[in-house]
Amino acid sequence: MAQKIITKAIEKLFEKYPIYSQEKSGGDAKVLCKIFNPYGRGTWYITEVEKLQNGDYRCFGLVSMFETELGYFMLSDLLNTRVRVFGLRTPLERDTYFVGKTLRDAYKDCGEFEKYRAIFEKEAA
Repeated sequence: MAQKIITKAIEKLFEKYPIYSQEKSGGDAKVLCKIFNPYGRGTWYITEVEKLQNGDYRCFGLVSMFETELGYFMLSDLLNTRVRVFGLRTPLERDTYFVGKTLRDAYKDCGEFEKYRAIFEKEAA
């Protein structure tokens, strides 16, 4: 059975962190959910969420694929993505162990912390 990526607990967490709610938190912004491609590139660290009238979620967070950058993406796009592996089409997964982490941790997780270290050090000062 496939993993349920967005649980009721995560939906409740989404309600607490609308778009722009962590804008001034910098590297200390809380990562609400990490979704990744278990077979290759593609990791999304969700930090803020807006529920749309159609029931979909517009998310903001760190995306690491070919480049690592902050930006907006639709949750439905992630949930509908299938990765072709050994002739099978498998969904993305949620990292159940990436809990209680910050945006700074996300940069470390995707190997980009050193590139942005100066920004985080300036925030701390």
